[in-house]
Parts: sequence; structure tokens; C-alpha cells
Amino acid sequence: MHSHHHGPVTGNVFRWSVLATCTFVAIEVFFGLRSNSMALLSDAGHNATDALALLLAWFGFYIQSKPANENKTYGYQRAGVLAAFINAATLVVLSAWIFYEGFQRLRNPEPVAEFTMIAVAALGIVLNGGIMWSLESARHDDLNVRSAFVHMLGDLLGSAAIVGGGVIIYFTGFMRIDSILSLMLAALIIWTAWDIIKESLNILLEGLPRGLDLPRLIAQVRSVEGVLDVHDLHIWSLGSNSHALSCHVLIEDVPPSVSDCILRGVNQLLADGFHIHHTTVQFEHVCCGVTGVGCVQPVEISHAHPHSH
Repeated sequence: MHSHHHGPVTGNVFRWSVLATCTFVAIEVFFGLRSNSMALLSDAGHNATDALALLLAWFGFYIQSKPANENKTYGYQRAGVLAAFINAATLVVLSAWIFYEGFQRLRNPEPVAEFTMIAVAALGIVLNGGIMWSLESARHDDLNVRSAFVHMLGDLLGSAAIVGGGVIIYFTGFMRIDSILSLMLAALIIWTAWDIIKESLNILLEGLPRGLDLPRLIAQVRSVEGVLDVHDLHIWSLGSNSHALSCHVLIEDVPPSVSDCILRGVNQLLADGFHIHHTTVQFEHVCCGVTGVGCVQPVEISHAHPHSH
């Protein structure tokens, strides 16, 4: 996986990010209670789950980098995906609590200390922006890192909204803006978590990798010289950026040297065109006519499992 390249750097980023986020949560709770700001307390709850999210992401990042063994033949790549799913699920649960508290405050608004809101939220913008910048280089290649990045983005936008709310309260005295901001923050949390939930569930349920065009892949494999047809095709993700494929390929009755060339051509196409490096290809000289459960009478079997990443 590409994430191995960022291993030491990202591990250190996670470590310091957890410490910084936990410290900031304590600051927000303290000043949220002093200023009587529901928005700050909601953001503190959001940041508390982010501390857990970063901790899970850090753990998942460590586990998924462990090599394969006799029990986990594909390694631990899905540990990071599972951590991403748990992180996103905790965000949805948190948003339900924020919605409840926000509606209560909207019905019965209470005075808040707007200057404290602005100062603490501004500190949050600096903190979350710094963590996002640190994770930027690794987030494109790893769903686990991206889930942590999205957590931080939600926090940064929430902090910016709180700063704006504090300014509005100072100039207008409109106290309900604090509750409105907490409800907006809850909606933002769900929005940021939903995409991560969908993608992680798709990987855990062995769905088609995100962004992969199945009809195009089938057409490309059929275009390889010597290939007559392809069927019983299965594609799934081992981790956020590592995919596997198994299929039956119908070819003519040719010598082993020719079938070996066809196999190399298929594997090269899958690796270069679709970033699929774990493949199992079964050759047939007679179509079995079975597409869902496998073939009954394969004539020649050839397996390939290139390990280049």
C-alpha cells in the first residue's frame, strides 16, 4: 500500500495530534462552561470524538502496516478501513446528541460570553489547520488517514462558524445564534462522516472498488490478444488502496508458452490500467457457461499473483 511510504511521518503526526486535540478538548470544556456556550461545548464533544478518531486512526495505521503471515495471508490492510468506519459512526452518534441539546437551547436561549467563544474557537482553527496540513500528503492514498483529515476539516469549519457566531452576538445580541451554530455543526458532522461510512462499508462488504469502471475493465481484458472471453469476474478491495481480482478467461487451445504471454498481458493491463496487483486468473479452452459459482470443467489452470506495489 502507498501508505507505507508515509509510515514514520504519519505515525508521529497522529501521536502529536492526539495530545494536542486532548488538550484542546479540556480547554473548550473549561471555557465552554464558563461562557455558557452550547456551541463551544458541542465543539468540545466533536473534538473529543476526534481525539478518539485520531487514536483509532493511529492504531489502524500501525496495524495495517504489519506484514502478512500464515493466519492473515493478505496482511492487516483492513484494520485501517475498520478504524475509519468506527470513527465515522461515532460522529453520527455524536451529532444526534448535539441536535437534541441544540433544539433545547433554541427553545430556551441563554446568555453566552462571546469574547471567550471567539478566542477559543480561533485557537481551534489554528490547531485543526495545523493537523490537516500535516496529514495532507498521506490522505489521498489511505482511507483511514482521510477519515482523520475529514474529522479535522469538520472541526476547522465548526470553529470558524463559532467565531462568526461570537461576532454576531457581540453586535446584535442575538443569543439563539449559539444554538443555531450547534445544529449546523451537527449537520456538518453527518455530512463529513457519510462518505467515509459508505466507502468503508463498501470495502468491508467486498464491493466493487470505488471509481472502477467494470464494463471498461471487461472490455479491456477481452481486447488482450489471445483472449476470447472473460467471466466469473470478482473484484474487491483488500484495503483503501489495494485491490484484488479473480476471473475465468477463455482462450484458444495454445501451447503453454503462448498462454503464459496472454497471462502476462492480462496482468500487465490490470496493474497499469486499473491498479490491481493481486490477481488470480484461471484459463479455460471451453466455456463452462457458469458465471456465478465457478467452472466445472477447467482444462488448463494458471495462477498469477504479482506482488509489485
